[in-house]
Amino acid sequence: MPATRVTLGPSVADAISASPDDSCTTDLAESPWSFDDVPGYGPGSSMADPFPQHAPVQRDLPPTYRDASDDELHARIRVAREELGERVVILGHFYQRDEVVQHADYVGDSFQLARAATEHPNAEAIVFCGVHFMAETADLLSGPDQEVVLPHLGAGCSMADMASIDEVEDCWEQLEDILGPLDEPDADGLAPVIPVTYMNSSAAIKGFVGRNGGIVCTSSNARTVLEWAFARGRRVLFFPDQHLGRNTAKAMGVPLTSMPMWNPRQPLGGSSASELVGSRVILWHGFCSVHRRFTTAQIDKARAEHPGVRVIVHPECPMPVVDAADEWGSTDVIRRAIEGATEPQTFAIGTEINLVQRLAAQHPQHTIFCLDPVVCPCSTMYRIHPAYLAWVLERLVAGETVNQITVSDDVAAPARLALDRMLAATP
Repeated sequence: MPATRVTLGPSVADAISASPDDSCTTDLAESPWSFDDVPGYGPGSSMADPFPQHAPVQRDLPPTYRDASDDELHARIRVAREELGERVVILGHFYQRDEVVQHADYVGDSFQLARAATEHPNAEAIVFCGVHFMAETADLLSGPDQEVVLPHLGAGCSMADMASIDEVEDCWEQLEDILGPLDEPDADGLAPVIPVTYMNSSAAIKGFVGRNGGIVCTSSNARTVLEWAFARGRRVLFFPDQHLGRNTAKAMGVPLTSMPMWNPRQPLGGSSASELVGSRVILWHGFCSVHRRFTTAQIDKARAEHPGVRVIVHPECPMPVVDAADEWGSTDVIRRAIEGATEPQTFAIGTEINLVQRLAAQHPQHTIFCLDPVVCPCSTMYRIHPAYLAWVLERLVAGETVNQITVSDDVAAPARLALDRMLAATP
């Protein structure tokens, strides 16, 4: 199976030390195994986010991988990949470092990779170069005899961790006290509330959504999913990313006054009962630490320094940033906008730096730069390093599966239901 052909950009690792700030330190340039024994998301954009007590931690990468040169690691990956052949498929998220993406069979956003996980029923193993919730999703969508491997167990997602199953179930109970039985439709056949979870959430959350008549969304199909939910319910509980929910619902005409926030650390989420009753979208108090870094001041600076610049940002950015941009959309929307530009243009992009630099390398006819001047990649995605990829592939060659991600049967069935609804909600 041929690997995806990827034009690589300049190494993000080489640029990390250029202009660090308080939320993105030069420690990111160090080898990720330097932090494997330290609980947390590692240095970078998520370093200040609360870390779950029982989150998985990666340990004990053998010295033969830690001590290998980059050239040796890439050679070992290619040899193992060739020996495994069609027994394995490697999926790589857009935000992965180039050193890893070059070995992927498929590169895409979470929606595209979720589909790719279903398209290779004969592969014995799916190696997912992304983060934990993505590997869980691949396990849910793949066959019962397929194994899903995450090269680094510490590659989590702070946004996904901002909505735990206990917090969501507590929220549901409080809403039921206000709105009445949530499983009973009104005279028009509409449920009091439909739960919608972003793909960036745990399998347990997806299972909760599936059990309660809800659906999963990605940044690619969020509008389509909200239309699906509004056709079935009076209001939506949207988690964990407040910004994707707010930006999408606002573009659909939902007023901001109808979108109260739910902070799980406050009674009724910090809103009043009347605000919740009158709501159309209840937004969870979660966010992406990478996309929260983008500001309107950065856009103003880009416009001042590059007259005619085309500003495109991701919908996980705060609403003022989305409003100030020329366009906004998923990582795939950003990619297609640049590919579709027939004349040389200048683009200022508000999303993760690995993707931005890769796009700049792939389209040298354009000037493409990241709005954020500080090189600060997703710290958890960045933990996937060629050393870990070489390790898991060589163990598969030896007949051993390490770092396998599995979802329990009681969670898997309702979670698959919610994901099947998502896969049917094609924009």
